Amino acid sequence: MISSPLKSSGSSCSLFCHVSREYLTSNVLHLTESIVQITVTQSPSITTAQAGQEVRINCKMSSNVYNGNYLAWYLQKPGEAPKLLIYAATSRYTGTPSRFSGSGSNSDFTLTISGVQTEDTGDYYCQSYHEISSKPVFTQ
Repeated sequence: MISSPLKSSGSSCSLFCHVSREYLTSNVLHLTESIVQITVTQSPSITTAQAGQEVRINCKMSSNVYNGNYLAWYLQKPGEAPKLLIYAATSRYTGTPSRFSGSGSNSDFTLTISGVQTEDTGDYYCQSYHEISSKPVFTQ
């Protein structure tokens, strides 16, 4: 069984970020703050596959990622730390088997496992990087 769970209820999760700016005018410090919401929808939430089948996991953002490709995919097995599989949307990390591939851009991404193996069982996560009001924002 291959699983692709979310740490949220339903099929999407939201990240709320506080973006603050400060600036000086006439020796008075002004603070402005806004709340940014980025929704990440990963689907399907659970996938079961037979060895050798193709598995696709989708990740959709409510806002474009930075540079159109700042998206990574991780696999976490029980009792282990998450392991990076794909970075920059399509680049395989060192040691990642060739059956794993990433595609997509801007706000819509896919992880494909061609010829899934039993050792691919685990929790799959997408993580994105955004710049909001010139401030870095990571989803997790």
